[in-house]
Amino acid sequence: MICRILLALFALAYLFALFVLAVGTFGLFGAERDPLSAVYLMPLGMPWTLLVGRLADPWPAVAGILAPALNLAILWGLCRAVRRGR
Repeated sequence: MICRILLALFALAYLFALFVLAVGTFGLFGAERDPLSAVYLMPLGMPWTLLVGRLADPWPAVAGILAPALNLAILWGLCRAVRRGR
């Protein structure tokens, strides 16, 4: 049960960070464009975001956006493994 809650909270945080990225990048809803709008994705994608700097352009941006998805998949797999272990 706790695993599902943590997985849902992480997924919601990831969706919120993607929303903030879209608003800041494209200036949606009358907001000014902000080059730091992806800052919320960085802690969600740790440790994979530390490896992003070694990629050639434009891959760091793509990898930075997808890094939290990798962590989400790992959490999902762990939750599934715990559920099967019972």
